[in-house]
Amino acid sequence: MSLLRKPAGLAALTLAALTALPGCAPLLLGGAVVGGVMVAADRRTAGAQLEDQGIELKAANRIKEMATLAHVNVTSYNRMVLLTGEVPGEAERGAIEQAVAKVENVRTIVNELAVAGSSSMTSRSNDVLLSTKVKASLVDAKDVPASAFKVVTERATVYLMGRVSEREAARAAQLASTVPGVQKVVRVFEIVSEDELARLQPSAAK
Repeated sequence: MSLLRKPAGLAALTLAALTALPGCAPLLLGGAVVGGVMVAADRRTAGAQLEDQGIELKAANRIKEMATLAHVNVTSYNRMVLLTGEVPGEAERGAIEQAVAKVENVRTIVNELAVAGSSSMTSRSNDVLLSTKVKASLVDAKDVPASAFKVVTERATVYLMGRVSEREAARAAQLASTVPGVQKVVRVFEIVSEDELARLQPSAAK
């Protein structure tokens, strides 16, 4: 795609990609996924947002204290924690999950850590670019609330997080899957009903 014909959403998000380097068969949680969400339209309560920030910081510190040769990224959304990255073996994979599970306020853990060598800086840079393109595709689509989604990309696999309806989840996953370079899309959503979604909308503006 020519830079001169870049979609509006991608143009707006390019700077963010240059200044941040997150780590980063559908998986559906909560039903009967650096990236982030815009606070003004966040469907989490203000308290939950603060808890998520605390979870990510405390979990990262615990992993660091373990002094394991691992590349781990921790992303928390409404106290649901996604672990992505690479670890030397299954023992480290399990130990990290257990350590993060002990962090205060953690509700659920989705362990997507791969037993593999740490990804290269080139791979991580590509992941940042893919996250940017996925976010841009959500913005440009107009039929989904882009700010309700958190996007994490690891080794060209895109993880989508958020409190969304089934329709929104399906549409976002479809959009992400069409972005060139994305190898797989994993849904790590908290699915809510349309009625509950309607109740969430006023709280997002508070």
